[in-house]
Amino acid sequence: MLFAIDVGNTNITVGLFDKDKLINTFRMTTGIARTSDEYGMFLGDWLSLRNMKLTDIDAVIIASVVPNVMHSLTSGIIKYFHIQPIIVAPGIKTGINVTIPNPKTLGADRLVDAVAAYELYGGPIIVVDFGTATTHDLVLADGSFHSGVTSPGIRLAASALWTGAAKLPEIEIRRPDTVLAKDTVSSMQAGVFYGYIGQTEYIVRKIKEESKLENIKVVATGGLGKLISENTNDIDIYDPNLTLQGLRLIYEKQ
Repeated sequence: MLFAIDVGNTNITVGLFDKDKLINTFRMTTGIARTSDEYGMFLGDWLSLRNMKLTDIDAVIIASVVPNVMHSLTSGIIKYFHIQPIIVAPGIKTGINVTIPNPKTLGADRLVDAVAAYELYGGPIIVVDFGTATTHDLVLADGSFHSGVTSPGIRLAASALWTGAAKLPEIEIRRPDTVLAKDTVSSMQAGVFYGYIGQTEYIVRKIKEESKLENIKVVATGGLGKLISENTNDIDIYDPNLTLQGLRLIYEKQ
């Protein structure tokens, strides 16, 4: 079995694959400092709760945008699983040709998403990942990573409201009943929700306009991607496990 591990700025997401089938996932918080023993024991205990053993894991692949986590995480995997994890980094086989001027600056998460989107849904395709930051990336029909747009994530943008304005409360990010808000909470929800839909739709349409490409599909992923994708016609597919599937596909190419 394969452990696919996506280390993001907010969460570490782990997927357990039996060949090409994703059989389970779980998350842990990235911001908590952990030792190699804590990582190894946590992963081992999670397997034990599902009547599996450490020796059931044959391989591990990791994509990370948080360098400070990597030493303890990889050390824990080596110590407890006796496996040298594959790290998604420049030079790894992906099947994607990164054509931006400095390919090494492309985040591992964006590369993995591009691989999954292209392999699973074909190109040209726009990949929208609603994470701590929201990214809109264009992959061409030949599998080339062409360009990308980065903006603050939904939670990051929302938190700026209540941390930057003393009288504004922390809110749940949800679709309000109406944009014609009559109280503080619903007005904030309307601004965040409809503002973000507007941003998403404009960026997607602008990418399509400037690229001059026809029949571009749009796939979304990330925590709040479902909420946004359900309320716009500019997103064709929502795939919550896109990044984990990309890690599996990259592993299979090695």
